[in-house]
Amino acid sequence: MVILHAFLSLATGFAMIALLAIAMAALLARVAPSWTDAAGKTSRGLTPGYAFVNLGSSFLAAAAGGYGTAWMAAANPLILVLALAIVVLAISALSALQARGQQPIWYQLLLVAIAPVGVLAGGLVRLRVMGIL
Repeated sequence: MVILHAFLSLATGFAMIALLAIAMAALLARVAPSWTDAAGKTSRGLTPGYAFVNLGSSFLAAAAGGYGTAWMAAANPLILVLALAIVVLAISALSALQARGQQPIWYQLLLVAIAPVGVLAGGLVRLRVMGIL
């Protein structure tokens, strides 16, 4: 039962990240369509507004996922948050490898780094709320 609860905690956090990232991308496309033409690219490259908003929303989505994982965890919330951070890091790195050459390398590296940091930040906030930290 503990393993099932741990899996559900990780699944909850990952689902929160995915759903929030999709919702924020859709909102960005609706609010600022000129930023998101061809994934934020213009003839000069990546627009600064798109990069800033996408990096910020990625961090916030990851933080919400880390918070949700720690909230759902029955035992060892920090271990589960770290596990989610590793999973998110691996998926982000694979995504960056798949998209290489389509975006600037600094942007891809920031996207890879910001997601696990966001997960850890959200998890630590939850641990602080719980009084563990």
